[in-house]
Amino acid sequence: MERLKLLQQLAIKSTTKMVLLILDGLGGLPMTLKGETELEVAYTPHMDALAQVGTCGLMHPVSPGITPGSGPSHLALFGYDPMLYEVGRGILGALGIGFPLLCQDVACRINFAAKDERGLITDRRAGRIASKRGAELCTLLDKIEIPGVELSVRPIKEHRAVMVLRGKNLSGEIADTDPQTTGAPPHPVRALTPEANHTAQLLEQFLTQANKMLAPHYPVNTILLRGISKYHSFPKMGELYKLRAAAIATYPMYRGVARLAGMDVLSTGETIASEFQTLKEHWEQYDYFFVHIKKTDSYGEDGNFAGKAKVIEEVDSLLPQILELKPDCLAVTGDHSTPAKLKSHSWHPVPVLLYSPSARPDNLAVFSEEECRKGSLGVFPTQELMGLMLAHALRLTKFGA
Repeated sequence: MERLKLLQQLAIKSTTKMVLLILDGLGGLPMTLKGETELEVAYTPHMDALAQVGTCGLMHPVSPGITPGSGPSHLALFGYDPMLYEVGRGILGALGIGFPLLCQDVACRINFAAKDERGLITDRRAGRIASKRGAELCTLLDKIEIPGVELSVRPIKEHRAVMVLRGKNLSGEIADTDPQTTGAPPHPVRALTPEANHTAQLLEQFLTQANKMLAPHYPVNTILLRGISKYHSFPKMGELYKLRAAAIATYPMYRGVARLAGMDVLSTGETIASEFQTLKEHWEQYDYFFVHIKKTDSYGEDGNFAGKAKVIEEVDSLLPQILELKPDCLAVTGDHSTPAKLKSHSWHPVPVLLYSPSARPDNLAVFSEEECRKGSLGVFPTQELMGLMLAHALRLTKFGA
C-alpha cells in the first residue's frame, strides 16, 4: 500500500497542534578551521535544548545521492512521494502568486539573466534585481503575442517570474534552457517527447521575441526557462490527514507548493519575526502550520557561510515564541541541504529535530548534523516525517487488528 493511502486510512480528527518549521537549505558542509557547518557554528541554545528532550535524525529528501529541487523536497515534507507526485517549478510559481491555472495550462519559471556579446551567461540571476524592476520587465514581456495561444507573464519576486501558456495540445515535457552555470550559453528549447514538439516551437518564438525586447536592458538582456510543466491537481492534506492546514511563507514558490497540497496561505510580512507573529495570530484556526524561512537557502546559494549561520541564529532567538504556544508536535528541519561551500542544493541528508510530549528523548548535546547522526530516528526518507508528526500529535489510530 502506498504510504500516503496508509496515512489517510489511519488519520483521525483531533484538536492537537503541529508546526513544521523549515529553514530552507539547512544542511551544510564544514568550512571553518574546526570543521564546522553553518548550523554547528551558529549559536542556537533553544534548538540545542530541544535536541536534549526531543528525537533527532537525518533525512534524505528524495533518495541517497539525489540532489532535490525545492518542489519535490517540500512535497516529501508534506508526506507525498516525490517520485510519484512530480510538479514543475513553473506550476509552483504560478500557484504561489495566485494565478488561476486551468488543467490544460503549461507554466514556466523565468529567471531574468545577463549574457555577454558571445551569448554566454554571465549572471543567472541578473544581480538579483529588485522586485519592482522585475515587474516592469514582466509588463514588457506580457505584450508578446503568439498565434494560437494565450500568453501571460507575471512577476514573482526579484529576478523570478512566471510565464503561462494557455491553448490546445500543449505539453510540459520540455527541458530547461537554464545551463545552471555561468560561462555557458542557454540550452536550446528541447522537446522531451514527440507530443511536446508543438509546445517547444511556441517557446522558441517566445524566447526570440523576449531576447529582442530585453536587448537594451542590460544587465537584464535574456531569460532562462525552468520547471516547464503542465498543471494537474493533487490530493489535499485536509482530506488525507483530517486536519486544517496553513502555510506561512514569504516567497511565492513555497506558497505555491502549499496551495497545491491544499493549505490555506496566510498573509505575512517579509521578516522572520512577522512570520512568527502570523503564526500566533492564527493559532486557534488551524491544526497544522508550515512555516518557511527562505534566507538560509539564499545565503547558502551565494556562498555566504556567515550570513546563513546568522539567519539560523535569528530563527533560534525567536523559537521561544513557538514554544509558548505549546504545540503538540514541533519539527525543525530543512527541505534539503544548501552548503555555502557548494553554493547550491546538494544530496547531503538534512538534520531533523522532532519535539513532542510524546517523544522519546535522545539527550543529544546540540542540534547539528553530527549529533543528529546519533539520533534514534536514524537516516530516513523525508516523506516519512509527516507520519512521525501525526503520530507524535496523537493523530493516527492503530494499524491492523
